[in-house]
Amino acid sequence: MTTHGPVLPVWTCGGCDAPWPCRARRIELRAEFEGAPVSLAFYMGSYLVWAAEDLTWVPAWLLHRRFLGWVR
Repeated sequence: MTTHGPVLPVWTCGGCDAPWPCRARRIELRAEFEGAPVSLAFYMGSYLVWAAEDLTWVPAWLLHRRFLGWVR
């Protein structure tokens, strides 16, 4: 269980107040999805859709970079 979960609807980290997913959560997610990058991309894509509904003022390219740009 992580303390770095999203605080909705502002999408900040509950553990460190950084924009979610924060650096710590990204590291955790990479470990959780080790060997399954496509699954991680689908997982984060679902969060991207959810966040886009709340963060309507944030440009789409920025949300994409934030939620999917680090998944490789």
